[in-house]
Amino acid sequence: MALVRWITEMGMGVDVHGRDYTNAARRAVSDALRHSSLNFFEAAGKSRRDMHIEVRIAVARPDALDLAAIAAEVPYGTVTVTPVAGGLDVESPTGDDALVIANAAILVSFEQG
Repeated sequence: MALVRWITEMGMGVDVHGRDYTNAARRAVSDALRHSSLNFFEAAGKSRRDMHIEVRIAVARPDALDLAAIAAEVPYGTVTVTPVAGGLDVESPTGDDALVIANAAILVSFEQG
């Protein structure tokens, strides 16, 4: 069966010290999830377990992400995490630290049928 996207949520997360891309990504996912409370699934005959969720995370160093830790931020559905290049690193004035910004898109789909 084909998947049909029902929801797209966006979020941003920051790790202020330590260059922890996973921490920034987890905060971006949490930010996106806190902006939604959707109640139409039951009316459509769907449940939380039916959700197929793709989390796209954009950071400057996608290879530094712990994908399992990011997926664990999503409490429902079948979750996949797709890292992509993006985000933003802001070096400190002394150059010994950086602020790391991650962007998240959470795409929720259901099987059509």
